[in-house]
Amino acid sequence: MTTARIAPSILSADFVNFEADFATIASADLIHVDVMDNHFVPNLTFGLPMVARMQQVTPKPLDIHLMIENSERWAPGYAEAGAYSVTFHAETTDAPVALARRLREIGARAGIAIKPGTDIEPYLEILPEFDMLLVMTVEPGFGGQSLIEHTLEKVAKTRRRIDAEKLDVWLQVDGGIDESNIERVAALGADTFVAGSAVFKNPNRAEQIALLRDKATAGCNHRH
Repeated sequence: MTTARIAPSILSADFVNFEADFATIASADLIHVDVMDNHFVPNLTFGLPMVARMQQVTPKPLDIHLMIENSERWAPGYAEAGAYSVTFHAETTDAPVALARRLREIGARAGIAIKPGTDIEPYLEILPEFDMLLVMTVEPGFGGQSLIEHTLEKVAKTRRRIDAEKLDVWLQVDGGIDESNIERVAALGADTFVAGSAVFKNPNRAEQIALLRDKATAGCNHRH
């Protein structure tokens, strides 16, 4: 039996009161941190100094999602700051395997993220080099968007490859995930779910995390 992992995105949190908001999502499996540089995506969030500070107050492992250019230059610093998992975008590097190996060497899990328009095939060939593959189910940059249906084909395709090769690789989805679709996306193969507004909209966030986890776990265990 697979238990799904829920990673609330702090893109929906109160940026001035992270520590207080972290406490409200302490029942999550991971805390998803979107780092945006206003170049790779049209939005700006925060960088390494803020994440290093979050690392000191977080009740759960930080799952860093780098939506930034020059990932070779910047990603290792997040691993050095103690992040549990560091995910960089496939579109930002010509040497994804070398970067993943560097992150693992420092001691972080290495993840690779794929935008909705990026072909998944080349990355399926190098899947064993990663601890996680993140399929973006919206265009990265802003929270609160609707899930793009055609991205789910990539989820199913990646799950088939992970299972066929018996890989220990997490399959994460990010974008438009909520209680209306999480079970279906889990049934297609995802096991790790980023949810922003779907968690933070509920005043009782622990209750919402439990609901999402239950629905996703049911989907994981109904795979064909």
